[in-house]
Amino acid sequence: MSVAMPRVTTRGVVFIHSTPKALCPHITWALESVLDQRVNLEWTPQPAGAALVRAEISWTGEAGTGAKLASALRGWDNLRYEVSEEPSPGCDGSRWSHTPSLGIHHTWTSASGDAVVNEDRLREVMRLAQGSPEAMMEMLDELLGVDWDNELEPFRYAGDGAPVRWLHKVG
Repeated sequence: MSVAMPRVTTRGVVFIHSTPKALCPHITWALESVLDQRVNLEWTPQPAGAALVRAEISWTGEAGTGAKLASALRGWDNLRYEVSEEPSPGCDGSRWSHTPSLGIHHTWTSASGDAVVNEDRLREVMRLAQGSPEAMMEMLDELLGVDWDNELEPFRYAGDGAPVRWLHKVG
């Protein structure tokens, strides 16, 4: 006899920081396929980029939904986005960031939203840096996603005050 494990739910946000208008229906379909429900994104102009639009949507679903959402959006090179998933019982939080020039970056996050780097990755940085502070800083910046943050920051601020919608996936 197997015991059914309770489903762990969490929530997060998908930020589409910038995309050409032609991708909007495709992005909507990708999100709908993961969330298994209709999604109505409110696309607004992205002041940081001519002819680009932005949208965001909050979601509730099973732990792991954030990774599925980030994967569903992957592959469009002219799309800037971030997907966050809050920590839940037994699961770390996560953030996925994507830019056209850098591709996708994943980091685990704490309950307060700070990036978390596990000890194995830190040990590897120390081993590879071989005592070079410059090399260590470069590798730590990569682990923390500094280049992604730098590229996305103008697009994040351009979205201040934009509407947010909540979606709840009932499993």
